[in-house]
Amino acid sequence: MIVLKTTQDKVLSVLQSVAGVVERRHTLPILANVLIRKTGNALQLTASDLEIQIRTTADLGGDTGDFATTVGARKLIEILRTMPGEQTVSLESAQSKLLLKGGKSRFTLQSLPSEDFPLVQESATFGPVFSVAQKTLKDLLGQVSFAMAVQDIRYYLNGILFVAEGQTLSLVATDGHRLAFTSATLDVEVPRQEVILPRKTVIELQRLLSDVGGENQPRIEMRFANNQAKFAFGAMEFVTKLVEGKFPDYNRVIPQNQKNSVTLGRVPLLASLQRTAIMTSDKFKGVRLNLEPGSLRVASNNAEQEEAEDEIDIDYAGDTIETGFNVTYLIDALANMDQDMVKLELSDGGGSALMTIPGNEHFKYVVMPMRI
Repeated sequence: MIVLKTTQDKVLSVLQSVAGVVERRHTLPILANVLIRKTGNALQLTASDLEIQIRTTADLGGDTGDFATTVGARKLIEILRTMPGEQTVSLESAQSKLLLKGGKSRFTLQSLPSEDFPLVQESATFGPVFSVAQKTLKDLLGQVSFAMAVQDIRYYLNGILFVAEGQTLSLVATDGHRLAFTSATLDVEVPRQEVILPRKTVIELQRLLSDVGGENQPRIEMRFANNQAKFAFGAMEFVTKLVEGKFPDYNRVIPQNQKNSVTLGRVPLLASLQRTAIMTSDKFKGVRLNLEPGSLRVASNNAEQEEAEDEIDIDYAGDTIETGFNVTYLIDALANMDQDMVKLELSDGGGSALMTIPGNEHFKYVVMPMRI
């Protein structure tokens, strides 16, 4: 049976959309494979790592009929990548193997039975469905994902908190040293739901979501259960386990009524921090910020007694404040924004800094100070 027959670029695009979750090393060899299921003309591809399952449906030609098998995902992608985009490729079943043809090239690939592929058992208790534009969710993820922890023993920090309540969807990420918060308005009212999406799920969503704007922008549907989240967008269906645990109370971390604030250009501040960061040591990424009427000075030094100092003219008439921060945390936030101006709020030299966007109540970024 000819399972599919179409151009290389179409096959590769569909295959890559699901293969991101396939692990290189796994205790179950079949999880290195993609499940291929043909029903009539529709071809369904499924990949899983037991925590996340991604499925997509496409019409990629070939014979009409019912057929199912699994084949190594990465090997198939690597072969397809070596072929021209407009070349017609076909995948045929031959006993327990698959035959991939393209031009004058032929590849015989080992397959494993489809019934051995472990599908994720979907929860029976999903909450109400709600949707946002794919671009909206992609932007929200981009505004907070950099603040997620990486392999922290406090496993609930290795992901993003989603809170849907009323007509608001809020996303929060923190690694214990900084916290990013953002929110968007929903079209429908939903009961309060709180879930923590794992880091790998967040990265996959960022990769797969469309950033097309405009009137008819594609949307993504979301449903949450106690231990799972389910997303449907385009031809994709995405089911993921959730991170168990209690996320910190982010409202207590976000400072209120900071008495000193300054609004300044995001790009000049980012450039100043990037310059002074050169003179920080690899282990100790601290910079000193001196805020005084009319100017912001940024300074750093390292173990070789090298120093850097940079000054920005600002419109500020508040208290004189000297404080220190991990420069990477400030750069991360500024580099993930695209606004022209940023607002920096401080109470004193020993407190957290709150970074916001003027005229935008949806985004807040908190950085803990460090001793320098």
